[in-house]
Amino acid sequence: MTTKKWWKEAVVYQIYPRSFNDSNGDGVGDIQGIIEKLDYLKELGVDVVWLSPVYKSPNDDNGYDISDYRNIMDEFGTMADWEEMLAEMHKRGIKLIMDLVVNHSSDEHEWFQESRKSKDNPYRDYYIWRPGKNGTEPNNWEATFGGSVWEYDEQTDEYFLHLFSKKQPDLNWENPKLRQEVYDMMKFWLDKGIDGFRMDVINFISKVEGLPDGEKVEGKKYVSGHQYFMNGPRIHEFLQEMHKEVLEDYNVMTVGEMPGVSPEEGKLYTGEERKELNMVFQFEHMDLDTQPGKNKWHLKPLDLRDLKKSLGKWQSELEDGGWNSLYWNNHDQPRIVSRWGDDKEYRVTSAKMLATCLHMMKGTPYIYQGEELGMTNIKFDSIEDYKDIETLNMYNERVVGNGEGPQEIMQSIYTKGRDNARTPVQWDDSEHAGFTTGNPWIKVNENYQEINAEKALDDKDSIFHYYRKLIQLRKQHEVIVYGSFEMMYEEHAEIFAYTRTLGEETLLVVTNFSGNTHKFDSSIDLKYAELLISNYEVAEKEANSFELRPWEARVYKI
Repeated sequence: MTTKKWWKEAVVYQIYPRSFNDSNGDGVGDIQGIIEKLDYLKELGVDVVWLSPVYKSPNDDNGYDISDYRNIMDEFGTMADWEEMLAEMHKRGIKLIMDLVVNHSSDEHEWFQESRKSKDNPYRDYYIWRPGKNGTEPNNWEATFGGSVWEYDEQTDEYFLHLFSKKQPDLNWENPKLRQEVYDMMKFWLDKGIDGFRMDVINFISKVEGLPDGEKVEGKKYVSGHQYFMNGPRIHEFLQEMHKEVLEDYNVMTVGEMPGVSPEEGKLYTGEERKELNMVFQFEHMDLDTQPGKNKWHLKPLDLRDLKKSLGKWQSELEDGGWNSLYWNNHDQPRIVSRWGDDKEYRVTSAKMLATCLHMMKGTPYIYQGEELGMTNIKFDSIEDYKDIETLNMYNERVVGNGEGPQEIMQSIYTKGRDNARTPVQWDDSEHAGFTTGNPWIKVNENYQEINAEKALDDKDSIFHYYRKLIQLRKQHEVIVYGSFEMMYEEHAEIFAYTRTLGEETLLVVTNFSGNTHKFDSSIDLKYAELLISNYEVAEKEANSFELRPWEARVYKI
């Protein structure tokens, strides 16, 4: 059996602070706003909060562009506020993991300000600078938010690399001095008492030497250079060094965000004896409703068989020695009930089904703020109402630049845009959903009078109370944490069913990913089974075969 660890048994709740709760009426969520809602999180039962960046930042990418790693953004409060929040979390038995964003910094960071001054500045090699090639960029890579990854800087007549926005220059991990700065900064926060890190695009920090051109694509000036910076040549060396220099001295949790990681690589990153990270966020299942070979804006319907194949593979590959993170939502993903559930007629039922399917798998579950309320995607009337740099760049490139029709592009934004997750948390049915007394930085979803925390807390059958029960079950039944996983009904297009087994105990998890009814024939005898949780009323004793109603979920303990 895998080694027992606190972070395997935990349930994590992600707070995106800008949209969580505003305490001072300026329209932006803040640290005091988080403190006000800690009893709510305590009632939900979560063990860990992952807090998206609250460091000083000019906010080009909502805090993922950091200008000072050891200070708090003015909009969010002060270091004293942050320290009070940590103490209040710990008082309630809630741990805190912070976002570590060290693939890049802000161009307003003092390191970069120094770096761009001259080629012989001591900070020059903290970033990746190159001379132009044939009067143009050093290579043909495309940035995540569109355009080239290179930005020309007149002062020294060279280009700097930015895989994301041009205000997010990439740090040069080949420089041991830079790595030491990062490790010292990590210790600064760990010594303040935090319980770990979520590491932003951490598998991008090692680039292939020479930064070669990506494979040319007809009609495209800039192309993907992923094979030269995802899971690069020194990535394991860097992470093992980080573990040795910093992490092994603290009993903390680490999770690495890793686009383009395979289960085989996932096993290397999370293998306990390898001393790198505890778990990774992989994106394979999040790309299944994207047309093959295209970017996320090119939509296709989800085929449930693909989802089962993907999640099943990660479950079995990381069964021994590795560890999975389990998530449907985060600040970069649309709301799951709108994406793969039914956010109209069966919003409550399908949200509970999706939660059941995820939380009963092997791995550490993550809940994104508002997910426990069944918050839905947003449809703003105008592109003017959107705030996300990725969304706006794509719209401008395709509608303004290429003359494509705005209707189709808006459809993609309604489905996949990151602002779907970033509308304010809906606390009650008062103006602006109780998020702020001021003008919210981004509009509130109009369904807040129907969908809000106050209403959910009062209704014992709400999605909130269902999540509460899932979290309690995890604490009561070791099989949910440590049991082995086996997929059933692999080829069924609408039923997702599996078992978890630990010693003599087996769980049967059956979920219906559709608005249709289906007959479920269990090969397992349910005569003496205990129904642990379900999102419909179920007769006391159920036969081995039963009707699965639309979006139904059941978990039996045998």
